[in-house]
Amino acid sequence: MLAMMGQRIRAARTRQRGYAMHYAVQAVIARFPDRGHAIEELAQTDEEFLSLCEDFAEAEAALARWERSSSSVKEARCTEYRDMVRELAVEIEAELDRRKGSELP
Repeated sequence: MLAMMGQRIRAARTRQRGYAMHYAVQAVIARFPDRGHAIEELAQTDEEFLSLCEDFAEAEAALARWERSSSSVKEARCTEYRDMVRELAVEIEAELDRRKGSELP
């Protein structure tokens, strides 16, 4: 039953990938505008990198929601999501650098 649900979720994500990819890739390009071409290429060819982009976009969106919140835990959640966004950005940049380095002759 759980395996079947997982398959449905993955299938739905694949169907939505065009929009999800666009949104996630655009979020990462906004963070690293000088590396836009490399980000687009890598996201099209590397599923793990695309997933990393999606995580980044989702973390940024969650941070934006918490920044608008009036909850008593707002500051704690904002700190958590700022840290997450920063860590994901470091990971994305490292992956871009690694890929760039592997293309050198």
